[in-house]
Amino acid sequence: MPLLEPPVDDAPPLSDTLTDYDRMHLVTYLRLLDAEADGADPDEVARLVLRIDPAQEPGRARRAHAAHLARAHWMMRAGYAHLIRQGAH
Repeated sequence: MPLLEPPVDDAPPLSDTLTDYDRMHLVTYLRLLDAEADGADPDEVARLVLRIDPAQEPGRARRAHAAHLARAHWMMRAGYAHLIRQGAH
């Protein structure tokens, strides 16, 4: 079940299949994709969406943002198909 503000790891799991972490972070991924489309500043996105303060932890904020955004793009390319298949059962 997706959550509005789930706890965020430094990086999502690397997997070729949908994970429980992905399911919990569907809203997070959508927010990241929307922010990217709007040209939002990655540091601001890390602070607002991932709740990591880039002033306190700049490296962690950048890495977490990049990793979660990459996973969000994977969800758009391939992960959504896993959701559709699971919904059909």
